[in-house]
Amino acid sequence: MAGKKVVVVGGKTGIGLGVARAARAAGATVVVASRRVSSAQERPDLEDFVQLSLDLRDEAAVKAAFDTIGPFDHLVVTAAPELGSWGAFMDADMHGVRSYLEGKFLGSWASARHGAPHLRAGGSITFLTGGMAARPKIGFAAVTSAFAAVEALSGSLALELAPIRVNTIRPGFIDTDMWGFLPTEQRDGLRKQVEDTFPARRAGKPQDVGHAALFLMTNPYVTGTVIEVSGGENLVPSVS
Repeated sequence: MAGKKVVVVGGKTGIGLGVARAARAAGATVVVASRRVSSAQERPDLEDFVQLSLDLRDEAAVKAAFDTIGPFDHLVVTAAPELGSWGAFMDADMHGVRSYLEGKFLGSWASARHGAPHLRAGGSITFLTGGMAARPKIGFAAVTSAFAAVEALSGSLALELAPIRVNTIRPGFIDTDMWGFLPTEQRDGLRKQVEDTFPARRAGKPQDVGHAALFLMTNPYVTGTVIEVSGGENLVPSVS
């Protein structure tokens, strides 16, 4: 990865930060794009990265961000609206689901659309979804739908943008602040259930996804696929 430039949309926290750190450790220059640029005093841990402001819900801002970045080698889109923000299927209106789909699905679409023209030869795009794309849970209809749509988009773009390689990572339970919307007791119980039942016998970490992202960036013969990084979640009854 030495001499390569990697753009991680949503790379300041959680899984995105794990991907950014993995790419930087492998020798790449890493641009982390998010809605807000943090100062060195606020986030000294970001000093190894180039920060850029990018709002996934504003297509003009997405285009401007990639025009600013210029030529680069690999795009990883990890950003998504906060968990718990989508509302329920039978809510009085569809504001929650529209907002979630716009941020996750259309945000991923816009990132690929405006990032692809700047990708150098041998470049790749990697999207991020989650286990609910294949294993729906009650109350998460918007998330399941958005994840499934992103995975369908990934396969379509692997054909449409070839020879640019396009793949998706589907994580299982990754222990990050993403789950902060849950009460502490419920979050601890979920972690314990994962540790007891998943074949890996532990919760996932951001670096686990970072490792998979590096594989997809560096293997020139992998495209149009979904890689599950879940500790074997697909082999056990659903956690909740």
